Amino acid sequence: MSYFKEIAVGFWSLLAGMAVTIRYFVKPIVTVQYPREKIQMSPRYRGYPQFIIDPETQTHKCIACDMCARICPSQLITVEGTKFPGEKQKRATQYLHEHQYCSLCGLCVEVCPTTALDFSKVYTLAGFRREDFVIDHLILLQARQKTAGLPITKIPTAEEVAAAIAAEAAAKEAKEKAAKAQAEAKKAAEANAAPAKEDKE
Repeated sequence: MSYFKEIAVGFWSLLAGMAVTIRYFVKPIVTVQYPREKIQMSPRYRGYPQFIIDPETQTHKCIACDMCARICPSQLITVEGTKFPGEKQKRATQYLHEHQYCSLCGLCVEVCPTTALDFSKVYTLAGFRREDFVIDHLILLQARQKTAGLPITKIPTAEEVAAAIAAEAAAKEAKEKAAKAQAEAKKAAEANAAPAKEDKE
């Protein structure tokens, strides 16, 4: 009797399992057919930080103030910038983000005075080397601009950066010389005015 009882119990468990399989077989598919389909990420999802494309200028708003690099607890952001002739503010010439160390705390996004950064929605991050996770934001920006059909932001060459630095240093030196000459002229005028005042008295 126990032999036939085991057969019946086994057959019943088989039917129960097949019932679950058949029930889910006729239900709508809930899995994402990756990579043909992309997952719609939550609005609060935090991918790596990236530059926001300004609708007016169609480029980034980073002024290389270095605040994001200073506030980063992991010290993984490298920012370099130069003030080019004819421009009022500095412009970022390099912006590197070592994402393998990033804790996605969001301090860099919050502290940015020009709101140049936001979290991306990219979730497919895979690589075989650490260098794969060193993100150059200017190159990433160029790729996004190309995809959106916007004008590509030119990354200055080393020669252009050096020329801009030299021009900025020369302008600063000329400004200091002019201020010094103005101070000396004012001092001389005051010295000449003092004897004339004494003669009148």
